[in-house]
Amino acid sequence: MPEADAVRALRAAAPSALAVLVRRYGDFAACEDAMQEALIAATEQWPTSGVPDSPRAWLVRVASRRRIDEVRSDAARRRREHRAVELEPEPAPVPAVDDTLTLFLLCCHPALGRPAQLALTLRAVGGLTTAEISRALLLPEPTVAQRITRAKARIRASGEGFRMPRPAELEPRLAALRHVLYLVFTEGHTASSGDELARVDLSAEAIRLARQLREADADASGETTGLLALMLLTDARRAARSDAAGALVPLDEQDRSRWDAAMIGEGVALVTEVLDRAPIGPYQLQAAIAAVHDEAPSTAATDWIEILGLYELLGRLAPGPMVSLGRIVALAMVEGPQAGLAALEASESEAGGALAEHHRTWAVRGHLLERSGATDAASLAFTEAARRTLNRAEQRYLSAKAERLRWSR
Repeated sequence: MPEADAVRALRAAAPSALAVLVRRYGDFAACEDAMQEALIAATEQWPTSGVPDSPRAWLVRVASRRRIDEVRSDAARRRREHRAVELEPEPAPVPAVDDTLTLFLLCCHPALGRPAQLALTLRAVGGLTTAEISRALLLPEPTVAQRITRAKARIRASGEGFRMPRPAELEPRLAALRHVLYLVFTEGHTASSGDELARVDLSAEAIRLARQLREADADASGETTGLLALMLLTDARRAARSDAAGALVPLDEQDRSRWDAAMIGEGVALVTEVLDRAPIGPYQLQAAIAAVHDEAPSTAATDWIEILGLYELLGRLAPGPMVSLGRIVALAMVEGPQAGLAALEASESEAGGALAEHHRTWAVRGHLLERSGATDAASLAFTEAARRTLNRAEQRYLSAKAERLRWSR
């Protein structure tokens, strides 16, 4: 069996298996450590022996044994040896109940900061090792390990049992969890630094976890469905975002025949369904914007008036620098580059400098200046954008763009 198939199977089973362990034994940190050992064993055995009929039951059994061995081997706790006997799993099937959602929400405990929530979710729910998380987030492995250790310690100190949050606590936890998954996807879609434009493994993991969250939660708000739709509609364009040499290809130059039609169809169906049944939310609106782009045959044929209206609504529901920037691009496509440049200048002063510092602001400025015929100023703007980004694929594209404009005079 291919190793990739085994890895996909164990990562799909890991969250619910860990949830069984935590419900059974109660100690999240110890159970998570035992699960990591079981995952290592699975990656070594499954590619050759095959994926077991019940991957979840296999992981629970192996992790339980690791947990019991840990109890028995601790000299300071020998007097608790009888506890190990009580922990021995009965030869009964693993319960059918899936506690994945409870595990998701435990990883997004309010006592944790967002970086800790991100690392712990990837470790406990995503099944990634510390080394894999460090590579995915482009952070030193000791830093990631420290975040995970502190996160587990804070959960233990909080006294939080393995339970669903109370109704009043549930939606804030779900909102935090959705934001964590959004951050994972965003980092995968366009890496914040490094040589590669995207981290496909990270965006794929975010999509997988978003699917699991949607299956585990009734999604009354509609925002989990909106988030999944946004991810699918955005990732559908991945194959066309770079050329054979790995260079960035902007949206208006992409070969749309390379977009994933099946992924677009699923994303459009999801956003259509959720907009019909749930209150409008920010992720749904972002997904609707992505759907308009994906269904258009070209940039010129895109319904920019609809996109502008969606951005204006999004700006009222969830204002932010990137939302403002998206609205400015849409405005320029509807009313012309000068209107876009005027809006960009106004937004920079209103945002207290947050927008002016971002490299994408300078890239948009360069694009609008180029469209208006101010090639010298556009070249300088693209050069500044290249200086400000840490993603080297973006740097190469922006620098080349600036150079072409310099020579076009």
